[in-house]
Amino acid sequence: MAWCILAGGKTLPMVVLILLSMAGNALSERRQLQVMQDPVVDVLMYHGGAVLTGDVPVSIVWYGKFKPSQKEIVVDFVSDEAYSLGKTLTLVQVFQLAAGASPRRGAVVIVLTDPDVAVEGLCSVRCGLHGSDAGAGYAYAWAGNAERQCPGQCAWPFARPAYGPQDPPLGAPKGDVGVDGMVVTLASMLAGAVTNPFGDAYYQGDKDAALEACTACAGVYGSCSYPGYAGKVLVDKANGGSYNAIGVNGKRFLLPAIYNPATASCSTSV
Repeated sequence: MAWCILAGGKTLPMVVLILLSMAGNALSERRQLQVMQDPVVDVLMYHGGAVLTGDVPVSIVWYGKFKPSQKEIVVDFVSDEAYSLGKTLTLVQVFQLAAGASPRRGAVVIVLTDPDVAVEGLCSVRCGLHGSDAGAGYAYAWAGNAERQCPGQCAWPFARPAYGPQDPPLGAPKGDVGVDGMVVTLASMLAGAVTNPFGDAYYQGDKDAALEACTACAGVYGSCSYPGYAGKVLVDKANGGSYNAIGVNGKRFLLPAIYNPATASCSTSV
């Protein structure tokens, strides 16, 4: 059994303390604090379906108003400013926005909504989701900026959690709690969209409440994580932002751990 040494010399077994998201929607993410057994004891199984491979084309639908600096945060990681469908969206309308991008087969469409847009289930059951049009052969992922609506649920660990341990939040890598939180959700949803785009590829558990590549490791951002604590991460000395991944041109991000089949464990890039 692996043990982690915490501040003050306290130790905790890693197999007991871990975060999991148990949202009702199989393909959605909600950051929820629970004490569970190590999620990778039951590995992700392949169920025979298609996955997205090679260079996956990505389209972004900006729904609402985003500052250039906010767009840069998302674009570094990887518009509709008139709210043509209003400021309250159903999941069907999210799909319609994705379809409006005219994606080609094998592509992923990213739909992002600003803080003024209320999407069905945002905060109450999900922070984002991914889905697909199997007939057209493309997948889509949605993430919402929840800084105003529910930062403690959908922008953690950059905001204090809505419930549970109230440890100080981590510094947002780019200094924008809402959009840095969107990147975390988006990373999780993209991992699911690629490895389980049509709901019949890689997942664990019941298909209607499946754990996927990132949601099987939800809440884990570094070693020794436990409910309310994201784990040991790196800190940018220049701005105090927390990170565990370095992208193009040295850009730094905090991304959720992803299931590593080679080690049967949850891993981050650094």
